[in-house]
Amino acid sequence: MSVEIEVGLENASKAPKFTEELALEEVPKGLANPKTKRLALGAGAVLLTALVSLFFYYHNRESTDDAQVDGHITPIASKVYGRVGQVLVDDNEPVKAGQVLVKIDPRDYQAAVDQARAALLLAESEARSAGVDVPRTRENVLSGTTSADAQLLGSQADLAGAQTTYEQAQTADLAWAQANVEKSLANAELAKADLARYLPLVEKGEISKQQYDAAKANADATASALEADRERLAQARRSVDVAMAQLEAAKARVEQAKAEVAAARANVKQVSMRAADAQAKIAKVEQARAALDAAQLNLSYTEITAPVNGVATHKQVEPGQIVQAGQGLLVVVPLQNVWVTANFRETQLKNMKPGQKAEVKVDTYGKTFSGRVDSIAGATGSVLSLLPPENATGNFVKVVQRIPVKIVLDPIPPDKAVLRPGMNVDATVLTN
Repeated sequence: MSVEIEVGLENASKAPKFTEELALEEVPKGLANPKTKRLALGAGAVLLTALVSLFFYYHNRESTDDAQVDGHITPIASKVYGRVGQVLVDDNEPVKAGQVLVKIDPRDYQAAVDQARAALLLAESEARSAGVDVPRTRENVLSGTTSADAQLLGSQADLAGAQTTYEQAQTADLAWAQANVEKSLANAELAKADLARYLPLVEKGEISKQQYDAAKANADATASALEADRERLAQARRSVDVAMAQLEAAKARVEQAKAEVAAARANVKQVSMRAADAQAKIAKVEQARAALDAAQLNLSYTEITAPVNGVATHKQVEPGQIVQAGQGLLVVVPLQNVWVTANFRETQLKNMKPGQKAEVKVDTYGKTFSGRVDSIAGATGSVLSLLPPENATGNFVKVVQRIPVKIVLDPIPPDKAVLRPGMNVDATVLTN
């Protein structure tokens, strides 16, 4: 470095000029420069702090972009066959639980209800009649049994009397009449013999006419008595026959009374039959009531209502359309109860468990919402798919599997965001 020094202003022109070379020290370069070193140390410190911060931020966080919003999608279908009368909701229209969505023509089902109600009234009437018939039958059977028993006792008493009369007629009366006949026969033979002896004597005049007439009168009297006793004997025999007939008639009445008693006792079964018939009629009442309930239930199915609050969408029904039982009509999606299904790689689940905090960034809004892990699926998505893999066949290539994780979100105000099933999201779980 050269420096020119001038001495005195007035002698400037006279003074000689000289140049002095001053030796200056050179400035260090690179890390040897203190300023550069300080800047490098500061930048290193900042970088180290950033790396440490990133490490602590990400080392307990598991993230995936294979995630979407899920919800309860409720299909609405018809439970009965019929023609659609009205469709009371438009596609993508909010609906309330219990709100009528579709009406099916109810006339056929109303007629079925009326028919079932008439059948119920008829069954109730028959049941009441059967219930009244049971005690009446019981009283009639009891009365008939009592009467039959009384008639049997009376017939048995008549039989005993007829038996006694027959035995008396056959023994005492008949024997007495027979003895009287034999006695009268002996007297008649004696009187006839006396008359035969008196006849020669009266002719010879050895006895008087009066004695002969007396013997003749005695013979006639004994003959008449014999005839009368024979008549009484015949009467006694007829009395025996009559008593025998009466005895047989009494026996017949006893047998008839026994038959009536047996019939009366058999009629007791009619009470059980009537009671069983009454129970059957009561069962028919229950059957008719059940049929009425079923008809009323089918009638109620003609008004299809929303089971939950939500948005009606995917409408596939129009007025006048004929629908079958089980045919899908539309879908109701409740937007108030949604969650996130995040498919994490199996290598990310080591420290993941239910209850851990989670963050969900929704692509639609570009916002992040908080939540928590609700549960972890019991199998991988490929196993739960329609066609699970067959690793035992072909060439096996190991692929990292994904397992669904259910994340329940904290309540989100509707004015801030509305999450709909199927939306794409980025899910992050804090596993610390």
